Amino acid sequence: MVITRAALESVGPLQRSRSRSAVKRTQIINTAMGHFAERGFEDARVGDIADELGIAKGSIFQHFNSKNGLFLEAYKKAVRSLPAYLDAPSEVLQKGFFETLRYWLVRTEHLVREDWIPYRVSLFGNHGTDLSLKRQINRFMVAEDPYGTVAFVKTGIERGELRSDIDIEIIVSVLDWTMERFQDALLTEELDPGLFGRNGQPADQKDARIVQFLEVLRGAIGRPAATRPRS
Repeated sequence: MVITRAALESVGPLQRSRSRSAVKRTQIINTAMGHFAERGFEDARVGDIADELGIAKGSIFQHFNSKNGLFLEAYKKAVRSLPAYLDAPSEVLQKGFFETLRYWLVRTEHLVREDWIPYRVSLFGNHGTDLSLKRQINRFMVAEDPYGTVAFVKTGIERGELRSDIDIEIIVSVLDWTMERFQDALLTEELDPGLFGRNGQPADQKDARIVQFLEVLRGAIGRPAATRPRS
């Protein structure tokens, strides 16, 4: 195929236009994340996001079609920026599946401070959106697996720590659901002290709750001790 000079000259401006569009899209998402984290999905206003950026409200809809579309992209960026299970230090990973879970649970409050905006956005996405948006979020989580849950579960099975007599997708679903709910409870306690422990449980009971949670989870998906291979 012969490429004309005119065609070659047109590539530069087109690429520049796409680049400007990508930069603008990123700026919108970054600004929106702050608004959603601060105000939640319902109270965040597209108009306020546009005002902060100094652009027309319609420009945001040109990129994302709707507020739901904007939040979905903000949610994707938020969870992609959070650590995956296998991002734990190597010395922690060597201790095994449940010790790795313990590591991340203990670090929950530190992660809130370090990644406050993405954690808040993920929290609102999990609990503060309507069914239609939640369905899109669930599809994204299953398709992309941003936390690397499947790979993490496979390592647990290979090490003989997890049950191998049930479908791996069941273990992944159990882990995703229970970890999300429990870690959200710990996050809520950090953001609103006393809410998780409704009777005013002191903060030093957090470690005990983590141990109890891991014991329950081990009972559900862990390989019975008598059948585990000796290390």
